[in-house]
Amino acid sequence: MAILEIVKYGDPILRKKSEPIKEITDDVVKLANDMLETMYAAPGVGLAGPQVGLSLQICVIDIVPDGKKKPIVLINPKIISGQDKYEGEEGCLSFPKIFEKIKRWQKIEAEYIDLDGNLNRVEVDGFLAKAFQHEIDHLDGKVFIDYLPSWKRKLVEKEIKRRKKGKNW
Repeated sequence: MAILEIVKYGDPILRKKSEPIKEITDDVVKLANDMLETMYAAPGVGLAGPQVGLSLQICVIDIVPDGKKKPIVLINPKIISGQDKYEGEEGCLSFPKIFEKIKRWQKIEAEYIDLDGNLNRVEVDGFLAKAFQHEIDHLDGKVFIDYLPSWKRKLVEKEIKRRKKGKNW
């Protein structure tokens, strides 16, 4: 396994809609394992293909990185439905040390293919639902600051620009 480089905001791949994975190959399994290792090392609770420079519909999630590992690999995931919006703080490995309050669904129904090629349909809620939504957004070229009002998003982008200028990004 290998730790991959995490792409930061500003890289155009984060705004590109990802391509579906047509077949679960050894390369896809290796990529999933490398993404998990990268996510744990960061540390984070989720990581999507575009965040490691690959425009592929794959993401990994484990909301208990310091306890028992329960990794979930999602291939070609889709959110079917959501209910009960709530606001909570959110961050992203592609936005180091930036956290904002974002509205997400409290409970979602989603489907995805696992590494064995099985189609899974799940209902998840709370923090896991937030992680699913966040990572699936990455696959659609969306990032969490897109949910902010424009004035707040501009402040975040200004902060990023300041960090880049200071070589702290």
